[in-house]
Amino acid sequence: MSTSPADRRGVATTSALAAVLAVVLTACSGDLLTSGEEQETPAPSLSSSPIPAPSTRAPQQPSLDRYYSQDVDWKGCGDGHECATVQVPLDYAEPAGETIDLDLLRVPAEGGKAVGSLVVNPGGPGVPGTRYAADATSYFGTEIRQVFDIVGFDPRGVGGSTPIDCVSDEQLDAFVAMDPDPDTAVEERASDAAVAALGRGCVENSGDLAGHISTVEAARDIDVIRALLGDRRLSYFGASYGTFLGATYADLFPQRVGRMVLDGAIDPSLSSTEMSLVQAKGFETALRAYVGACVDRGGCFLGDSVDAGTARIRKFLDDVERSPLDGADGRRLEIGNAVLGIWAPLYNQGYWPLLDSALRSAFAGDGALLLRLSDAYTSRTGDGYTDNSLEALFAVNCLDHDDAIPTAQVAPRIPEFERASPTFGKVFAYGLAGCAQWPVPGEQPDGPIDAAGAAPILVVGTSRDPATPLEWAEALAEQLDSGVLVRRDGDGHTGYNAGNPCVDDAVESYLVSGTVPESDVSC
Repeated sequence: MSTSPADRRGVATTSALAAVLAVVLTACSGDLLTSGEEQETPAPSLSSSPIPAPSTRAPQQPSLDRYYSQDVDWKGCGDGHECATVQVPLDYAEPAGETIDLDLLRVPAEGGKAVGSLVVNPGGPGVPGTRYAADATSYFGTEIRQVFDIVGFDPRGVGGSTPIDCVSDEQLDAFVAMDPDPDTAVEERASDAAVAALGRGCVENSGDLAGHISTVEAARDIDVIRALLGDRRLSYFGASYGTFLGATYADLFPQRVGRMVLDGAIDPSLSSTEMSLVQAKGFETALRAYVGACVDRGGCFLGDSVDAGTARIRKFLDDVERSPLDGADGRRLEIGNAVLGIWAPLYNQGYWPLLDSALRSAFAGDGALLLRLSDAYTSRTGDGYTDNSLEALFAVNCLDHDDAIPTAQVAPRIPEFERASPTFGKVFAYGLAGCAQWPVPGEQPDGPIDAAGAAPILVVGTSRDPATPLEWAEALAEQLDSGVLVRRDGDGHTGYNAGNPCVDDAVESYLVSGTVPESDVSC
């Protein structure tokens, strides 16, 4: 399998991993989804910086009025949540044409009277935002939940919204299990054929939708959602890929930006090659931090140094490529599963003990736990895939980029990638070809996003984030005319609610009270 230019799994991946963790490490105490402690506090006064009053829902153009003025029928959907479905045009260039549905989920403010809505997106692309909102107590602090209605939406093509459908579960299993860094011409052709088949399936099963789930279109959908929520300006929290979605919105509608936080930021100015190189380095840095912690404890099962430990993991991956391991339910741990199974726990330091257990078992010949980690990463259970996040990931990324290279041209790039990541470099190098066989043409982003005229935007980055390295956050904050950077020194993916009170205070003070840091913050 050739991966897409940047395999950007969102923070909601942690919910699936938590389920695995709960089974394997039942002796561990504490909620590893929220490593920071939450203190119950009364709702603060917002009189010093009020959320703007609702507008008349004025659309961007008159032809879109029926979408901006539609009635929204909110209904209870369990646990005190409210759900609704709204319509947006399939193609904004033809607003009178076909429509598609967007699923919304709202968690009412716990204080009883919301000052506005906080629209949230967990990333991916392809992770359902309704699920993110439904788990708001795991992701957002008490002060935020007291005063905001938390609103999640499944972006176009994703989850409960009109979904893109590409291949069967059996085909997707084979796709995930494939070698992500083909070693021979035969494997290269197989990889190309697999990606082409996935893309053909999207077109055959989903029709025109396959060409209309880009980030720009999803950002335009957010403006319709903002209007239907009755907010003149958008308050937004985006994580991982959700930062690219949020920044794109800010660039399209700068005057409609309210309080926006972009956590685990993506640098939109980078080419696919530049992005993949940085991400390869990020995953290597995270892996070395994981191995370093093992070595520091003494008696590390991986080796007596970081270099020895990472070499042991690379050797293990090479061994699995030659001889897959027994997994669970009659399935085997193939090389593609093994790579994803190692990547998944690197997103959260709290999951490192789980990776210990998975690797110990796999070294002994039992690949079941590592396979379960891979399944959690791709939203797979014993009954199949729970959502279409993996299919949407490829479909969105391939629409958002047009600079893929043919698989046959990857080899000269490999040395540069292996310098960035001796363990995973070839995987990321072959990711450059992930969209080369895609049947729907993509469009490269225009470059840096400045969102000129937008209100202050808080950008959060973490020093050893594997998926969205700190330098991306630094770059985005610099590009944005009103960007303010919050740096977290730490491990894991994204920075808010990750056990750092300095980051949490900066984010919550901004969202709740409108307090903008006077300068960049280092935590």
